[in-house]
Amino acid sequence: MASDNTQRSYSIIPCFIFVELVIMAGTVLLAYYFECTDTFGVHVQGFFCNDADLMKPYPGVEEESFVPPLILYCVVAAAPTAIIFTGEISMYFIRSTREALIAQEKTIVTGECCYLNPLIRRIIRFIGVFAFGLFATDIFVNAGQVVTGNLAPYFLSVCKPNYTGTECRFNHQFISNGRICTGDHVVVDKARRSFPSKDASLSVYSAVYVTMYITSTIKTKSSRLAKPVLCLGTLCAAFLTGLNRVSEYRNHCSDVVAGFILGSAVALFLGICVVHNFKGVNGTPTKQKSEDYRGLPLMTFPRVESPLETLSAQVAPDANPTSTDWHDNSIQGTLQRLGYELRTSNVSNVCKDSRSGDFVFISYPKDGAKRATFKETCT
Repeated sequence: MASDNTQRSYSIIPCFIFVELVIMAGTVLLAYYFECTDTFGVHVQGFFCNDADLMKPYPGVEEESFVPPLILYCVVAAAPTAIIFTGEISMYFIRSTREALIAQEKTIVTGECCYLNPLIRRIIRFIGVFAFGLFATDIFVNAGQVVTGNLAPYFLSVCKPNYTGTECRFNHQFISNGRICTGDHVVVDKARRSFPSKDASLSVYSAVYVTMYITSTIKTKSSRLAKPVLCLGTLCAAFLTGLNRVSEYRNHCSDVVAGFILGSAVALFLGICVVHNFKGVNGTPTKQKSEDYRGLPLMTFPRVESPLETLSAQVAPDANPTSTDWHDNSIQGTLQRLGYELRTSNVSNVCKDSRSGDFVFISYPKDGAKRATFKETCT
């Protein structure tokens, strides 16, 4: 028989197979077409033949970079996966943390024999969302590069236009003809895909995602600097990756900044809106409802004494309510002791209700209009 922490569901496996995996496969396929095929043509952007921003020396192929693409992609994909996998398993074997995880998420029973405990569910959720965001970031970057066709700082070095021809004879002549380049066609097309920077975007996405996971999930009471050092280390590595692209003349500063913004935005969106700051699907237990006091007797509530009753108790009972001295001295003095501010110029009549014994104040300002009246009649 299922316990309180067990929930039966016949839709989670079909939804995972026919919805989640289909979306993931479509995302991977679209990223493949952007990355490895010529299905989407790059926009041919014009340039000036003597543009100093495009005349940097050619730094060589991407494999000769200080951070080669193969190593970068392996690190941004493998490091967060290993951290999430290790962190979830380590927390599950800690008794106090395991009880909190079980309280947040229930064990799903699919069918009659298959069980998905909280550990497996969390690992699949966090790593799956991370993988989806990684491919989604790559799609956004490639789409931006294809649509803008922004030129790399070394574009003129690989384009090799004919400076003696009629099109490049004048220094301020804008060239929109893409066939003016005489260099390698593959390298020229690569130089037209600079904005935003792919390396900066993927590295900062991985760093922000794993930083959010560490700060939201891993609890370390004995050390206060372990988490900040690990988080700042990953962010610093992503930042240096973007600076390396600028120092090697492979991207402009604006390309790297745009990549940082894009990667951070995707990571924050997935971390906050999709996995809900890496908390369980059930969240923290809801607080108990406050007790309903409507059925309790009224005598249990403290009685609040009105200022008029306090004033009635403190004024002598034999005072003459129509006396001017009593009006000027007793009432004003008592109100001042009670903390009330009384302006004599605004009060022209103070009397006492013969039925209730409460004092009644009637205010007549200088303009003659009745502004505040506690009782309509007074004897």
